[in-house]
Amino acid sequence: MGRKSNRSRRYTEEFERDAVALVRSSGKTVTEVAREIGGSAEGLRNRVKQDTIDRGQGRRES
Repeated sequence: MGRKSNRSRRYTEEFERDAVALVRSSGKTVTEVAREIGGSAEGLRNRVKQDTIDRGQGRRES
């Protein structure tokens, strides 16, 4: 009986940047894009949120 690994999958920075760009440009939801690229919606959502903060467009929590 196989067991799922608790280790998260690591993606390259380029892959993550491309995924965030796809969310922003496609008009698709984070969940739709995550399904298409084979990643988790939660992880992609976090990357989009962090990208927004890094661009100075979002709130920073103290």
